Amino acid sequence: MYLITQKKPAPNPAWVPPPLHEKEFGRLRGLLFQWAGISMNDSKKALVSSRLETRLRQLEMRSFSDYCQRVEENDDERQIMVDLLTTNETHFFREPRHFEYLSAHILPTLPRSGNIKVWSAACSTGEEVYSLAMTLSEHTGHENWKVHGSDISRRVLDVANKAVYPMASASEIPHRYLSRFCLKGVRSQQGSFTIEQNLKRKTEFFHINLNGSWPELDKYHVIFLRNVMIYFDTETRRKLVARLRNQLLPGGYLIVGHAESMTVLDGGFSCIRPSIYQLR
Repeated sequence: MYLITQKKPAPNPAWVPPPLHEKEFGRLRGLLFQWAGISMNDSKKALVSSRLETRLRQLEMRSFSDYCQRVEENDDERQIMVDLLTTNETHFFREPRHFEYLSAHILPTLPRSGNIKVWSAACSTGEEVYSLAMTLSEHTGHENWKVHGSDISRRVLDVANKAVYPMASASEIPHRYLSRFCLKGVRSQQGSFTIEQNLKRKTEFFHINLNGSWPELDKYHVIFLRNVMIYFDTETRRKLVARLRNQLLPGGYLIVGHAESMTVLDGGFSCIRPSIYQLR
């Protein structure tokens, strides 16, 4: 395993961070909502300023207005802005009751002859995808399955594809999975681990903006979309749930975060347990 590092350009010592004015904050907030569907309230102004300050320093820009214009005109810069302003909190087997329900109640009901497909629709750096892959490998009893992962951030997808994680993250993985599916880094990679290649080959990652156009996708037995819709307003959530419903096979499951609810969204789902919904 090898990690490639790049030298960062030395900051200009004469550069002074510009203030983020209300009009500029509103413009940035509108761009983020327009492209990613993410709603930011007034309390996020300081966060936006601090997270974008380093980028403005790199570009040696003197105002947030100039940066807004760059984002509007440059798709790559828009992606960088989204990467900087979105939170990618995740870890292996996060909210473990979902994985317990998947292995005990969902997987045993799925046909053994067909391909089982699961989609982690906001997979961040990949820990959820590999947690799902470990679960499917143990509990399906066959190799006819696939786990897809997607995220709006290309930066986190690069991490997910490399599948190299700090050794501290290993404590989140059950020991039986750790010994079977994970490889400890040596020499230059000491202090990290990676995912075993046979398991990694059962996964695939896509860059998808959930509120933008989607590539042609499979139909899934289970979709995980956890702790994402809390950043969307009600209408954005309703539209997204309708699109997710179309990606599920009959009787498929949509699993959201424990802090999320689809009560006001309906969308043709029945609540099986809190945060676990089945397509009617």
